[in-house]
Amino acid sequence: MKITSIEAIPFAIPYRKPLKFASGEVHAAEHVLVRVHTDDGITGIAEAPPRPFTYGETQTGIVAVIEQIFAPQIAGLSLLDREVIGARLARTVGNPAAKAAVDMAVWDALGRTLDVQVTELLGGFTDRMRVSHMLGFDTPEAMVAEAERMRETHGISTFKVKVGRRPVSLDTAIVRALRERFGDEVELYVDGNRGWTAAESARAMREMADLGLTFAEELCPADDVLGRRWLVSQLDVPFIADESAVTPADVTREILGGSATAISIKTARTGFTQSQRTHHLAEGLGLEVVMGNQIDGQLGSACTVAFGAAYQLTSRRAGELSNFLDMSDDLLTEPLEIRGGELAIRPGAGLGAEIDPDKLAHYRQDR
Repeated sequence: MKITSIEAIPFAIPYRKPLKFASGEVHAAEHVLVRVHTDDGITGIAEAPPRPFTYGETQTGIVAVIEQIFAPQIAGLSLLDREVIGARLARTVGNPAAKAAVDMAVWDALGRTLDVQVTELLGGFTDRMRVSHMLGFDTPEAMVAEAERMRETHGISTFKVKVGRRPVSLDTAIVRALRERFGDEVELYVDGNRGWTAAESARAMREMADLGLTFAEELCPADDVLGRRWLVSQLDVPFIADESAVTPADVTREILGGSATAISIKTARTGFTQSQRTHHLAEGLGLEVVMGNQIDGQLGSACTVAFGAAYQLTSRRAGELSNFLDMSDDLLTEPLEIRGGELAIRPGAGLGAEIDPDKLAHYRQDR
């Protein structure tokens, strides 16, 4: 079970339409496929989605740090040496998506070696999760139409609405239009990606007070410490820390400081090992948790549902598992399928996902 090599393969798949939100927009899935090879002939896989406007990583940077720094440090270790692997990755500052993909590919390789699903290795609570779909910036008519399509085609009934534009009323009108169209048939929450000030956020939440929102997420900048605490103290819905609470230490700071009351776990930035630590901390603190999405492809979404389904706490809420539907294609041999508003973990050992070699050859960017 020794690791012999690690590959980092850049690929790009266009989106059917750009996904727009307060901190940026995405036109193509310019991601990195990570492969961990072992001396037993096993290959574990994962996907690293760079988000330069959030974490500072680029596709080129992810490939470079894996090939030049992480691979030499990890080669020769056992798949069971996860603490050693984590410690060596931690020597390098930043690079969360690159570290997460290496970590998840190691877990996938371990599951394949032991002929056990990753979900079972992690906790094995259930085999599926309800799905939340993320609605990016658009007109009220277009966003309502997208929600209708997702509901009719995939049975999705939870929607995360991107907000954070100015004037505030532009976005509150969209949330109101969604509630008026669907009534109590759907669950709605909002994500500002730090786009509003604390005062604008408070005004927006007052305008939406009658709309029955489940959560509010990252409405204002995390470094506005006093403004954020002031905002959270006024809200009657849980306030999710996302980009501001990546590590367990971040979670402790945000929660005990009164800057948040719930958290988002994204395996694309904390892998399985660090996500597990964050989960256990959240469980101990009695926090609400949602499984977030870093605009993942199908492989990334398979990782998210594998982790989210492993625990009672993370499977309680709908997970953000559907953004791969906005991609024009993907790399998996068997596409993920959302049925009845749920996404099931893949059958088979590890993550149960396989890469189509022809699609990889078509979309990879290094040849």
